[in-house]
Amino acid sequence: MESGPAIYAGTVFCLFGAGLLAWTVSRARQHRPVALGVNRVASTTVAGTVALVSLALGAWCFGRL
Repeated sequence: MESGPAIYAGTVFCLFGAGLLAWTVSRARQHRPVALGVNRVASTTVAGTVALVSLALGAWCFGRL
């Protein structure tokens, strides 16, 4: 019974992380800011870090099964 929430949380973390990482990479390749009104390097760094942390949390949730 405890594997249900872990599967759901892992899926959500992985989907969010993958989507954010894809968005960040596509915006960086176009030399556009990831967030409006923020330095391009800072927004890319923060968004990339959040995406990788989210993917790591998703992997951790799946590893707990």
